[in-house]
Amino acid sequence: MQSTSRLLLRPAFLARRRCLATAATASHDHASHAPAAEQKRPVAAIPLSNIEAQWAMLSPDEKTSVAEQLEVLQKRDWKLLSGDEKKAAYFVAFGPHGRRTPIHQKGDGFRIILGTGAAVAAAGVLFFVIRHVSPPPPKTLSKEWQEAMNERAIEQKMNPITGITSEGYKGTGFVSK
Repeated sequence: MQSTSRLLLRPAFLARRRCLATAATASHDHASHAPAAEQKRPVAAIPLSNIEAQWAMLSPDEKTSVAEQLEVLQKRDWKLLSGDEKKAAYFVAFGPHGRRTPIHQKGDGFRIILGTGAAVAAAGVLFFVIRHVSPPPPKTLSKEWQEAMNERAIEQKMNPITGITSEGYKGTGFVSK
């Protein structure tokens, strides 16, 4: 009975805990971004023409100011926005910055190909060094030895049902090469 009541109360408990955690996080975020002594400083309006070229050189406060400026502009009728304002709004929303920064920069393809080629070359050198240093194969792998094993198996009548001494056997026996 007690476990049933726990199961019934569990969703309510989790929802309450989630709300409390969200509220605590939200209030913590606001407090951590703006200290009490220093509120947001007013940042001068930044021209929106060619924002793509300026974006990397802007400070975080200026980037925030541009985003807020664009939010205000986008609340108006979109037909009244200029081409530069529309381009800036698109760049701030979907441009290659922040999490959307490309992983590979220009010219990285050549370095990737060069690195892959070097890894393959190193593996080839390692393969041939190991082959050169390793001892020769054992004498039991020679063709003569394997043929002698076939003869010995026939003498002993080894595996007469399906093996080398069975009727109509067409295999190679112990010869592997």
